[in-house]
Amino acid sequence: MKKIRIILMVFVTLFVVNGCEEEDFELTNPSGLSPETYFRTEAQVQSAVNAVYANTQTIGLYTRTMFFAMDIMSREALGNPQLEADKRVYQDWSFDASHPPIAWYWDSCFRGINKANFVIDNADRINEIPSSLLSDEKKARFIGEAKYMRAFYYFLLVTRFGDVPLITEVPEDGSGFPRTPADQVYDQIIADLNDASQSLWDKGRTENGRATQGAAFALLGKTHLYLEEYEEALAAFDNIYGEYSLEEDYFANFREEEEFGPESIFEIQYDDDMGNSAVWNSNAAGEDANEVTFRGQEYGFNDWFNVYPNPVLVDEYEDGDIRRDETFYFPGDTFAGGEIEELPLERNAAWRKYQNYYKDVNEDQASGINMKVIRYADVLLMMAEAENAMGAGDKSQAIDYINEVRERAELAPLSDDLSQDEVFDAIVHERMVELAGEQVRFPDLVRWGLAADYLSEFGFQAGKHEIWPIPNDEISANEGISAEDQNPGY
Repeated sequence: MKKIRIILMVFVTLFVVNGCEEEDFELTNPSGLSPETYFRTEAQVQSAVNAVYANTQTIGLYTRTMFFAMDIMSREALGNPQLEADKRVYQDWSFDASHPPIAWYWDSCFRGINKANFVIDNADRINEIPSSLLSDEKKARFIGEAKYMRAFYYFLLVTRFGDVPLITEVPEDGSGFPRTPADQVYDQIIADLNDASQSLWDKGRTENGRATQGAAFALLGKTHLYLEEYEEALAAFDNIYGEYSLEEDYFANFREEEEFGPESIFEIQYDDDMGNSAVWNSNAAGEDANEVTFRGQEYGFNDWFNVYPNPVLVDEYEDGDIRRDETFYFPGDTFAGGEIEELPLERNAAWRKYQNYYKDVNEDQASGINMKVIRYADVLLMMAEAENAMGAGDKSQAIDYINEVRERAELAPLSDDLSQDEVFDAIVHERMVELAGEQVRFPDLVRWGLAADYLSEFGFQAGKHEIWPIPNDEISANEGISAEDQNPGY
């Protein structure tokens, strides 16, 4: 009998300090506690909830796999000769079900889901804590955070794998879980986000790094947009429109000292002052100190320089678009080490976004710059897309949303007399340049049905590569999934 791959994490949740906190998001060490005494105090509840976030900081997700896979598959980033073979597979589309990082991505999400389920399953116990020890409002917020994160992990899964096991309770035994149709997974995501949006707090009241009401509405709107439910998407986005604002300085979004600014809606936290002893041993578990991302070291022109910006992307920027020079370095630019006379390998551009070179000469495998997941510019462009896609919708309103983003880039506003197709083309362009290297381009191309148009000449196969294969490890270990359940083409 197979042993379920989706591992029970109850005792890990209880006894391990998970590294997902920054200074204002501190964990209380739950060591020495037992299940019988758990969920008796605010500190215990907070520790269990904090554990849910930790799986975003794994090598399988934002510490490494997420940026390599998404940036290379979208061809925003191209591999230099030294790029490792297990990353080059995203460039030539040669990955298969045996590819370890795909399994780490899968495991990272399901371990996070199981930790969230542990909190949600114990909602009654949490609500029994006397209000003198934990207010009812905080109880609801903690449960809302778990629901938000469960929805977030499932969003990462369903958009990458399609049908996946839908598990909403901590498993009681080792029985397998079959794949659940994607539409049912999306239904659960929407239900969790609707619940979370009613109990989470706004950004001003919430510790940095935690899910907020705005994050719930933003992800809810994004989910509806992916499902082409445009009215529902706008209804969700309307709850946060005007509650956030664009940074005056575009690059402020990517400086460590200015994280959680007015544009930030949800980001993955890193802090290299808090330890990284487990970073190379955290492919999926999300345990122990793992407070850094490799993004700076991997992409940095003065360090490993494994990838460089695709010249097609660099050329996409309009003349005068300030985002170009704030996203990339060019020969003649200055950084903490002085003037860049030339770039390695005679490249014409290198990544500036998410690099520490504005303050450090070299990266050190331990970047503390947070990874942005949703920011307000993204929401404005999604609102424009939803308005435009409704056909009979107000195209001038869609154009206004786009122009809010263009104004910050110091570009002329778009004309009000654009056709629906022209507005869509403008959205495709703006999302490409505004959100470059932020892991949204490939999912955009897939949901627009444009992936084959842009990527087929490089090995992308329509009907196959829109999603990833179910990992072989999962098929071997989960009696609810067999080889016949594998995604098409794998």
